[in-house]
Amino acid sequence: MTIANVEMAALWDGEEGDEWTENAERYDATDRWIWARFEKEVDVLPADDVLDVGCGTGKSTRATARRASAGQVVGVDLSSRMLDHARRKSAEEGLTNVEYLRADAQVHPFGPERFDIAISEFGAMFFADPGAAFANIGRSLKQGGRLALLSWQPFSENEWLTAVFGAVAGGRDLPSPPVGRPGPFGLADPDAVRALLGAAGYRDTAVTAVEEPMWVGADEADAFAFLSEMGLVRGFTEQLDAAARNDALDNLREVVAAHATDEGVVFGSAAWLVTARRA
Repeated sequence: MTIANVEMAALWDGEEGDEWTENAERYDATDRWIWARFEKEVDVLPADDVLDVGCGTGKSTRATARRASAGQVVGVDLSSRMLDHARRKSAEEGLTNVEYLRADAQVHPFGPERFDIAISEFGAMFFADPGAAFANIGRSLKQGGRLALLSWQPFSENEWLTAVFGAVAGGRDLPSPPVGRPGPFGLADPDAVRALLGAAGYRDTAVTAVEEPMWVGADEADAFAFLSEMGLVRGFTEQLDAAARNDALDNLREVVAAHATDEGVVFGSAAWLVTARRA
């Protein structure tokens, strides 16, 4: 197995992947309304063969396998532990048309013209060389094959992050992840995404805004317990002294309470639905 994206492989096949796996059911639930929009907007035919890039613990892979019931769905990720979870869940659900690979989609030889569609649910923003990655994915698509992915709009547009950052900042100017670099906002600039995919051999690229709530807990206590243990919150609060840390967590409790609804604790989110075809 060849890994070109060494930095992200170390991250996701380590601490980050472990934390996501331990909280897989919670993370699977957070973007439920965003994923529902994806399924509504993106056609997957029963006989389609599908590549799921950055499949993580396999929620998107399993859901797509149920739609492509006569096809084959291949989920690819860098995290061994997340893939083990995905395999276990697929077996529990009796899915037989699913395969999982630990591979770097930037360079993995999938084989030419193998898939009808490549999808990604917030998993395609982390490539060290996105141009090479999307060209490689494109070679695995059949002529006219489709690409459909979700990526985040800029940090400033995502309340589920800005509200949490603001709560735990403690008067500090906390750094937000940069746009256009490997990470959550690697595909946040729609003009850059269109240019990137055009250069990588795609046509008919469309970038559509998807603005749906993010669910973070059934009630205030549940949501606070989840958010206070998130890696970014722990990382920012552990730098504070005890009094400042308590103040930051109290602020977080207040923010959580302000976002409680009959459907649970929800924040605003802003994503892009990116679709294109292999030229």
